[in-house]
Amino acid sequence: MTERLLPTPSHTIGPFYGHALPFPGGEQVAPPGHPDTITVHGYVFDGAGRPVPDALLDFWQAAPDGSLTGAPGSMRRDPSTGGFLGRNGVDFTGFGRAGTDADGHWTLRTLPPGNAGLPYLSVCVFARGLTHHLFTRAYLADGADALLDSLPADRRATLIAAGAPDRTYRFDIRLQGEGETVFLEFQ
Repeated sequence: MTERLLPTPSHTIGPFYGHALPFPGGEQVAPPGHPDTITVHGYVFDGAGRPVPDALLDFWQAAPDGSLTGAPGSMRRDPSTGGFLGRNGVDFTGFGRAGTDADGHWTLRTLPPGNAGLPYLSVCVFARGLTHHLFTRAYLADGADALLDSLPADRRATLIAAGAPDRTYRFDIRLQGEGETVFLEFQ
C-alpha cells in the first residue's frame, strides 16, 4: 500500500487566512448577554457555487447610537505576557472578524447599526485565489441609500441580508458568477 502524502504549504497556493489572523471571539462584537444582539450569518461561495472553507471576513459598522468611533479593544493584549486577552465584554468596538468553517459558513453576533445613514455592515472578504481583498456591504433592511438606489433591483438584492426570526439575518457572499455579490472599489 502506498502512503498518501498531503501537500505542504509550499506546495499549495496561499495566503492562508486561517493562520494568525483569526482571534478568539472575533465574531462576538456584541457584549455577552446584550438584549439587542443580532446574529448575521451566511456562506461564501466561489464562482462554481461551491462553498469556500477558508475565507476570512472583517466587519465594521456604526454603533447602535450611530457613532463611528467604536471602543478600542477587539484585540487587547496582556501587558505582562503579551497573550491575547480578548474583548473586555462591556464595550462595543464596531469591529469583528469571522472565518468560514469547512462548509463555507460564517457567523457574526453584533448590535444593529443605529445610524439611519449607515444601515449596513461593511464587509471585507479575504479568500484563496483572490489577489486583492473585496469590499461589500450587508444591509439589514432595504432602505433609502445612495448606493442601493444606484443599483438595478437584481444587483441590489445581493447586498440585502434576509431577515429571519429571532433577530437573525442571512447574508451569502458569491465571489463571482450568477448572483455575484456587488463589490465596491475604493480609490
